[in-house]
Amino acid sequence: MFVVSLTYKTEISEVEKHIEAHIAYLEKYYAAEKFIASGRKVPRTGGVILVNMDDRAELDRILAEDPFSIADVAYYDVTEFVPTMVGKGFESLKRS
Repeated sequence: MFVVSLTYKTEISEVEKHIEAHIAYLEKYYAAEKFIASGRKVPRTGGVILVNMDDRAELDRILAEDPFSIADVAYYDVTEFVPTMVGKGFESLKRS
């Protein structure tokens, strides 16, 4: 599993030009069951995506498709982690 932290490197007005395409991109990977949660940081300096996959190379290919990446409006910080404890309803995410 991965936590992807995006940090905007341009003004919000530039980010907003790509938001509809970014949402469509997110929806594509929710439908593929790769993304499990996403949202804005507070304050609005970027966003976070929780990714349910184990292959970093595949994740890098997926992130390269993000319209924010293509438009060069965000930095990406990727952290891999192994969820060994989970809350009720999230048992399928647990790894040993």
